[in-house]
Amino acid sequence: MDKTFLHNYKIFVDGVTSPVSKNTELFIQRIRELDAAGTDPARLMTAGMGLASEGGEFDEIVKKIFFHGKEFNEDNRFHLKRELGDIIWYWMNACIALNYDPYEIIEENVEKLESRYPGGKFSVWHSENRKEGDL
Repeated sequence: MDKTFLHNYKIFVDGVTSPVSKNTELFIQRIRELDAAGTDPARLMTAGMGLASEGGEFDEIVKKIFFHGKEFNEDNRFHLKRELGDIIWYWMNACIALNYDPYEIIEENVEKLESRYPGGKFSVWHSENRKEGDL
């Protein structure tokens, strides 16, 4: 591979990266805007990063059980349980950051899935052919 490739890619990446992602002052300004809009930016960022990292830790155990021959035993079940606890902790931080009642989140999820899967039954067709606006 030509050494100019990575240099050109670096220039490309810089060009398609948002200004807020590259400038601390703009980042701080954005945090203040989000705070003024009624969210808790510190909690929201904590939740976003925490959900991704803890979900990854949970997934790492699952991956090793399925693909690396890791035993599915009580120790690993307990480890999965602990990671689920961490995930729910970050999820609750997201609820607090966004000022949502956790029950409201679950109710909204049930409504979304009932709408997506008539009769409360999964089907491949419905999972692939969603109504407009079904996120």
